[in-house]
Amino acid sequence: MVTLEDVARHAGVSLATASRVLNGSARQVGAGLRAKVEQAAAELGYRTNVAAQTLARGAGNVIGLVVHDLVDPYFAAIADGAVRAAEAHGMVVMVGTTHRDPAKEIAYVSSLGAQRARAVILAGSRTDDPSAAALRAELDRYRNGGGRVAVIGQDLLGTDTVAVANRAGAAALAEALTAMGHRDFAVLAGPPGLITAVDRCEGFAGALPGPAPQIVHGPFDRDGGYAAARSIGPGVTCVFAVNDVMAVGALAAFRERGVRVPDDVSLAGFDDIATLRDLVPALTTVRLPLAELGARAVELALGDGEEPSVVHVEGEVVIRESVRAR
Repeated sequence: MVTLEDVARHAGVSLATASRVLNGSARQVGAGLRAKVEQAAAELGYRTNVAAQTLARGAGNVIGLVVHDLVDPYFAAIADGAVRAAEAHGMVVMVGTTHRDPAKEIAYVSSLGAQRARAVILAGSRTDDPSAAALRAELDRYRNGGGRVAVIGQDLLGTDTVAVANRAGAAALAEALTAMGHRDFAVLAGPPGLITAVDRCEGFAGALPGPAPQIVHGPFDRDGGYAAARSIGPGVTCVFAVNDVMAVGALAAFRERGVRVPDDVSLAGFDDIATLRDLVPALTTVRLPLAELGARAVELALGDGEEPSVVHVEGEVVIRESVRAR
């Protein structure tokens, strides 16, 4: 069967352009490009898809937002930004939670396509799991039908992407902590296959001038930080947790053992979760504009770019009371 992708390739245009011509989008395509697409479709014997035409014409007012864990305040903040941005466009956001199960993520994309959602936004780190190829294939099917896709995470799926500079942010934090006199570090590194965790761990460790830090892996949540902190060996003056929620778990573990933060050991996280800013002591972290990530993803998903765009977002180091100079 001839696909829309075949037509785009034959005509020498982007998939988005071919979709707009053949699926009846309201977005304008120049006469020259339109003629090339129509000629390619005729030569290949392509038949239009009614459901795809409905999507391309914007009949749906639903954006699907797929996150790893809505209980995690990181994703809650992103969802809030996405919902507010969508409302400004008269759109409704449906949220699905995968609990980091790649099969569920693929199933959500398939279901949202069947429900003729206008766009799909995937929020969360990619992994080195082989299911990435299956997810990309499912996203291609959805886009072939006229849907739009944006990802908040790594630029690995060939879609519009809001990419966080995780390595650079972690490196900047390492430099700031080193400047405060710290030399002996431990990193609560999260799961070894989670790309966000890997980037933050490697970015931090790579910026340290002194000895290599202790690396302790574990789940990317509060309990993971708690367990990892209990495994840290002696001699460490500063602990970096690759997200704020893990840092909260680490703080609880330290308190149970009578380890004072920052008197005995300093502690830093990453993300700057708003609901954790009242933590005592206040947490040193790398601030990300989480609501803005969600809003930017919506704007990308509803935009009319011909080719996938990547928006890079930088973090900002924020030094608070959980870190003391040595």
